Amino acid sequence: MTNQELGQKGEIAAQNYLKNLEYNILARNFKCSYGEIDIIAKTKKELVFVEVKTRCSKQYGEAREAVDAIKKKHIKKAASYYIYKNGLENEFVRFDVMEVYLKNEKFYIKHIKNTLW
Repeated sequence: MTNQELGQKGEIAAQNYLKNLEYNILARNFKCSYGEIDIIAKTKKELVFVEVKTRCSKQYGEAREAVDAIKKKHIKKAASYYIYKNGLENEFVRFDVMEVYLKNEKFYIKHIKNTLW
């Protein structure tokens, strides 16, 4: 499995996890000139921008460590554009990271809320 395929499967697992928690998925892989956001979802109270990092092991560190300052800056700018484009300026906003680990063909998810601000 390529890294791209692993990432796509991880995003699907993360999306399903969020749906089970009754998040409404608004968009996946939202792209604009500022960057990309893996998942945009809505809870009853908040608009949630989610960065998903999928790994097969922790050999090179925790998956969330791949979300560095530059990546956070791009996500923040892309989120601002999404908010503007969709007239969502009055929404409460949250940024999450989801670590997805594949082990023995099963996905394990760690949902880290409010991580980028």
